[in-house]
Amino acid sequence: QEQVVESGGGLVEAGGSLRLSCVASPRSLSIADMAWSRQAPGKEREFVARIDWISGSTNYADDVKGRFTISKDNAKNTVFLDMGSLKPEETAIYYCNAAPHLGRKIWGQGTKVTVSS
Repeated sequence: QEQVVESGGGLVEAGGSLRLSCVASPRSLSIADMAWSRQAPGKEREFVARIDWISGSTNYADDVKGRFTISKDNAKNTVFLDMGSLKPEETAIYYCNAAPHLGRKIWGQGTKVTVSS
């Protein structure tokens, strides 16, 4: 069964840092790219960052550039999101997705990040 599982969410103070992880399975999954999105309470889901699985090229939402870093471990089918200088308004459920070369994007259940003021 194809799936992605996020981890690493939690409570952090404003200005703090947090690392999220996401593992895609099965290991044989042919991944084109993986990405993170987030959905704050009462708001729509929004794109945060994306990484190309082969080239490693990255894209970021404007409001996280310079503070968030997306990286990957191909051998472990894992993508990371290092978040720094977190703001209370970034409290959200953070979702990972894997885009396979064939088929639809695979979304995880999300991991909750709470940034206290």
